[in-house]
Amino acid sequence: MQRPTDRFEGTSNYIATQDLKIAVNAAVALERPLLIKGEPGTGKTVLAYEMASALNAPLITWHVKSTTKAHNGLYEYDAVSRLRDSQLGDPRVQDVRNYLKPGKLWEAFTSPVRPVLLIDEIDKADIEFPNDLLQELDRMEFFVQETGETIRAAVRPVVVITSNNEKELPDAFLRRCFFHYIRFPDDETMKAIVEVHFPGIKGRLVSSALKTFYEIRDTPGLKKKPSTSELLDWLKLLLVEDIDPETLREKTPNKLIPPLHGALLKNEQDVHLFERLAFLNRREGGRPGS
Repeated sequence: MQRPTDRFEGTSNYIATQDLKIAVNAAVALERPLLIKGEPGTGKTVLAYEMASALNAPLITWHVKSTTKAHNGLYEYDAVSRLRDSQLGDPRVQDVRNYLKPGKLWEAFTSPVRPVLLIDEIDKADIEFPNDLLQELDRMEFFVQETGETIRAAVRPVVVITSNNEKELPDAFLRRCFFHYIRFPDDETMKAIVEVHFPGIKGRLVSSALKTFYEIRDTPGLKKKPSTSELLDWLKLLLVEDIDPETLREKTPNKLIPPLHGALLKNEQDVHLFERLAFLNRREGGRPGS
């Protein structure tokens, strides 16, 4: 079996912290699935894309939904089409393989070169979903009942699994993974991320925007904290509208809600929270969160 030797050091498009690099390379060396958790918008899914780019490997993506079952990743057998074709006398019915649709694991196992397999948002599926994949991810093989053959990985794929912590994952599944939690970027890391997406952006605008952004995230009672991706959307709008950095620094009671706040505040409860804070500050002359 080919053993992976490449190391992940981040890419020009993805700022990876040192502990994330260590986690990725440990999972690759151990040939264990890399289980990535973290707040939505912290780059969990993008990580798999950048790993594939850095390792010069094809990327196979399996985006999990609430209706997804483990067998969907192996293959699906279209018995209805085969029955219909048999009634019509179609010669294709003689070969059951004509009615097998390979899933993402089948695709990854039969790849001629080592791929990166992304199983995205595994916690969206039923609680039994991870357990139903234990053997396949452990042994890197599965049995096709309809043909009597075993599909076995000639080259073990690099498996990346993301979770938003919507459900607790089974212990047996966790034991087979290398785990890493992507912490929300600190100020310096966030500045580096912004520079990747907006090369040469004015430092004054970034400093003012980040100060406002982190103040919003730290506001007590906020239902949904804005994410990295939402910060980038907001910065793009600030640039398009040519918003002056001084506008973001104003802390008068009427300016507590930042301009173009719809990129950052995504529900009416949080907007109402800032409106209430603005009302209180007009009366008391304070600041949000004080």
